[in-house]
Amino acid sequence: MTELHDRALGAYLGLAIGDALGATVEFMLPREIAHHHGVHRDIVGGGWLKLTCGQVTDDTTMSLALGHALLEGGGPALARQADGDEALVRSIGDAYVRWFKSKPVDCGNTCRRGIMRLMHEGTLQGPFNPGDGGNGALMRNLPSVLATLGDDAAFQRLSLAQARLTHHHPLSDAATLGLGQLLGLLLNGADHSTCQRWVAQWVTDNPAFSFTPYRGRASAYVVDTVQTVLHFFKRHEDFETALVATVNQGEDADTTGALVGMLAGARCGAANLPQRWLNRLQPEVVRSITEQTSGLLTLAQNLKEFDHDPPCLL
Repeated sequence: MTELHDRALGAYLGLAIGDALGATVEFMLPREIAHHHGVHRDIVGGGWLKLTCGQVTDDTTMSLALGHALLEGGGPALARQADGDEALVRSIGDAYVRWFKSKPVDCGNTCRRGIMRLMHEGTLQGPFNPGDGGNGALMRNLPSVLATLGDDAAFQRLSLAQARLTHHHPLSDAATLGLGQLLGLLLNGADHSTCQRWVAQWVTDNPAFSFTPYRGRASAYVVDTVQTVLHFFKRHEDFETALVATVNQGEDADTTGALVGMLAGARCGAANLPQRWLNRLQPEVVRSITEQTSGLLTLAQNLKEFDHDPPCLL
């Protein structure tokens, strides 16, 4: 396994670990978590969704739906998107519709609204909506980063297109691109101090997400989510320490946990993820993530080659 593959797999598995760990305490406040769990640090299921042990929520399953659509479309579809071809975006939308119709364990209100619009109107983007400032587009974007790694323009096009299928808000856009860029840095081997400097500059450029001092809110509002993720990612270099601290903040803990798990997992790599947490994930989820990681990285490599020598598409 190459270092890049190890970091990419660490990011994707880290997302699922954070999702499964955080879901148990989703919508709880820190004092409620302390009262019921002490320090919550084990994947046990339960929570308001009454999950089985190791079960993941929409953060992971929507990511897998996106990854599946990208792998079905392949490099040519990504390249055609640069010329305004909407076929890939429509296939992603179709994947989200199939996901929704499969009756997932959870679906956020904004995702539901966007998918229903797509089903009934066929539109790939709704108008700006002040209610679209949630974290649903951000939470699922990891496959876009892997599939376009090394091609920033393709990354931005794809990330915004998949995001706006359900969320059309400038803060959602900024967060989706920002955390995707940070993930890209980590996948390419950036160390902690480099990431710290990048985060400081990004927050300067996007002051709505400033997290110093940290306000202690971890809701599904995308600003609260990003502030929580950056605060705990920056504060703790160790994967387990960062993730435990994040999910014990409560509120939208499956998503903040998933995003911190993604970033911290890319930083440490799959080989260094806590084995006790990996062993608790459902085997089919681990299998799907492992297969998608390899496929998406291959897609990114093929996209680079396609950009250098585009074949005739007629």
